Amino acid sequence: MTPTVLIHVQHLLGIGHLKRAAAIAGALRARGVHVVLASGGVPVPQVEDAIAREGVVVTRLPTARAADVHFSQVLDEAGRPIDDAWQARRRDVLLRLLTETAPDAVVTEMYPFGRRAFRFELLPLLEAAKACAKPPVIASSVRDILVNKAKPGRAEEIAALVRRCYDLVLVHGDPNLIRFDETFPQTPAIADRIRYTGYVTDRSIVAGAADRANGEVLISAGGGAVGFALLKAAIAARPLSREGRRPWRLITGGNLPEAEAAELAEAAARQQGLVLERFRSDFTDLLGRCRVSVSQGGYNTVLEILATRTPAVIVPFAEGEESEQTDRARLLADKGLLHLLPQGTLTPQRLAAAIDAATPPPVLAIDLAGAARTAELILQSIEARR
Repeated sequence: MTPTVLIHVQHLLGIGHLKRAAAIAGALRARGVHVVLASGGVPVPQVEDAIAREGVVVTRLPTARAADVHFSQVLDEAGRPIDDAWQARRRDVLLRLLTETAPDAVVTEMYPFGRRAFRFELLPLLEAAKACAKPPVIASSVRDILVNKAKPGRAEEIAALVRRCYDLVLVHGDPNLIRFDETFPQTPAIADRIRYTGYVTDRSIVAGAADRANGEVLISAGGGAVGFALLKAAIAARPLSREGRRPWRLITGGNLPEAEAAELAEAAARQQGLVLERFRSDFTDLLGRCRVSVSQGGYNTVLEILATRTPAVIVPFAEGEESEQTDRARLLADKGLLHLLPQGTLTPQRLAAAIDAATPPPVLAIDLAGAARTAELILQSIEARR
């Protein structure tokens, strides 16, 4: 009998969460699994349409997004703060989906290690799944580094929920590079649930051996919602850099606000050889050939940098309580794998100097088979449960 897996994912600012969930959904589908992806963020057609073509059923939950970079509120599809009625509507949609799909496994992306604002629907989902006549395997899909909220008792609360509800904690990282316990102190309490999968990528990455002598400088801002300051500084840095005679390509991401995009376009038009684009489906190819990469250091971009051995400057997003990108960049910078320029010290002059100093990282044995390994672990658990 064909197994069914239900995946819940919620992205709020960037699209890294969705890309990881989509990669896992694609890997499961390649193994013949019926996959339903319940996505609750702003639609990202280039990601969702691609996996739908592979046969993944993409189900849209009522849309939610962050009000700002501080995650001060969650807004609904009309831009209003979510209320009890909206929460009940989304919870009912998700619970109905559980009943209709009768999955062999339920995967919650980030929860309970993140996405606490959505426990109004995820706790009922977990309880309903556990109460099924044939309870599904329940797994958490979580990246290598967590945001340090520093709230007393929070880590213990998460560990208790894992022990009560979860069969697996699928950590999408490589312990030889970054261990989960470096940012989650309660790791020993759930060690029997944890499985390292390797890093999850949206496609196969070939280690870079390209000649970069004539490569461009590539500046990217992930989804783009919080990339304006970096992109603006990059435009101003070009005349100050020894690499300024090369072509520079800025990829803003689809979520950059229109007013900010217009301001960047006006500034970019003043410099010959500077290209401004919203999105590139061949981003990894561009990364593998560029002279230097400048980015915010999200999960997907960083591991692509390491795999392609691209000289890189990371300016991590660090607004509000966000610590994940800074923690990852600092750990990797300490290993000599990239150049870290903290967001609070970003100026055109410092960025130009960092670009000029960037060198390729050393050869690194990094496990990038995370999507396939995740699919394997889920299927093994389903078979054992049966």
